Amino acid sequence: MKGQIIETAKPTRMELLNIRNRLELAEKGHKLLEDKRDALVEKFFDAVRNRDALKNEIDRMFTEAFDVLTEAQMIAGIDQVRSSSYLVEDIGDIYIETENIMGVKIPKIEKDKIKMKTKPFYSISSTYARLDDTKKRFSEILPKLMDLAEIDGSIQALADEIEKTKRRVNVLEDILIPRLESTKKYIEMQLEEREREDFFRRKRIKAIMERRENVSR
Repeated sequence: MKGQIIETAKPTRMELLNIRNRLELAEKGHKLLEDKRDALVEKFFDAVRNRDALKNEIDRMFTEAFDVLTEAQMIAGIDQVRSSSYLVEDIGDIYIETENIMGVKIPKIEKDKIKMKTKPFYSISSTYARLDDTKKRFSEILPKLMDLAEIDGSIQALADEIEKTKRRVNVLEDILIPRLESTKKYIEMQLEEREREDFFRRKRIKAIMERRENVSR
């Protein structure tokens, strides 16, 4: 499609002015979209790095939590640990909102509405402190998992927006701007050709008039 002109464009000065304005606007839009794409790509890779670091931290925390759980099972017995796990209270509903960043809707979890109880729910006389430690370890992982969910959601949203922005950049770069440039050149050539024709026509008319004046003398 490169090099094609806009078929509806008429070779007039008014149309040339219109095409020049559209071309200037398209070039500005192209630059803005390129800047937006580059900024989104930078944020995307920052999010990927943060996600990878967070996943490593969560993996470490899970390993430590399961080590503590294994110790609790060895001390208190699997049945005691299982029955104690039923005492864990529901954290409530998880509410998700969105935050607008550069036109991208990033998911945000409302952590302040989540019921996180930190004090032990076991009676010291009926269970072992290792069970409380187990609960504490796994409870500490939950906010990290929510952070990871947010980052994963933002990565997906950023990837989608980057793809949309790239398509818009490509349309301007490969189709619209070349067409406008070709149309601008076409109209300029047509106007220049008309000016040349008018110039030679005026010269001929002038020459004819001069010959007539000479004959009349």
